[in-house]
Amino acid sequence: MKTILVVDDERNLSLLYEQELGEEGYRVIVANNAKDAIDHIEKTPPDLVVMDIRMPGMDGIEAMGRILSRNNQMPIILNSAYSSYKDNFMSWSADAYVVKSSDLTELKREIRRAFERREKA
Repeated sequence: MKTILVVDDERNLSLLYEQELGEEGYRVIVANNAKDAIDHIEKTPPDLVVMDIRMPGMDGIEAMGRILSRNNQMPIILNSAYSSYKDNFMSWSADAYVVKSSDLTELKREIRRAFERREKA
């Protein structure tokens, strides 16, 4: 079973992701901020990270940079309510960029694609 770390400071969204991704057959772990996510990744690396960008303290783009500097093979999907971050060249390091929605169809599709790409590599 593949493990996904969901990093989002919005508790209700984290619960939605945890439930829906769990129904897809993934083991889901939730971190409420970037620092906790990095700590978790150092102890028990997940198979993929879904990360919000705008969070208190360290934002998702900075956290992604720190994660990728330690493990450049870690698949990361940025998941933000703001499409404007797509233009930030730092976000281009992510495997995908998904605009938040209560319909998780696009997020689930990008998760499957990220896993498929990693398996082919």
